[in-house]
Amino acid sequence: GKRATVRYIGDVRFAKGEWVGLELADAVGVHNGNVMGVPYFECPATKGVFAQPAQLSKATLAGVKAAAEDEEPETLPSKEKTADGSISLGQQVMWTGKKSIV
Repeated sequence: GKRATVRYIGDVRFAKGEWVGLELADAVGVHNGNVMGVPYFECPATKGVFAQPAQLSKATLAGVKAAAEDEEPETLPSKEKTADGSISLGQQVMWTGKKSIV
């Protein structure tokens, strides 16, 4: 899996269901948090991906710290947790999905 930080949780305009916006630790993503002109979150270019909660697991790497809280940009409002409560904003996770368009 790839280490990532949760930056957005909620509905999206490109698909049905609950999606999780991730900022990947490495530049292997496909966007900067903006998908098809909709700003969901901000991150460096090529570090952003969206995943479904089932594609994520909690990171268990020693020494992983939560990202610093910065001022939030003008983006769509995010939920604090996924519907089942297993994933939270700012949480470190491992992404097991494959690179795609989101």
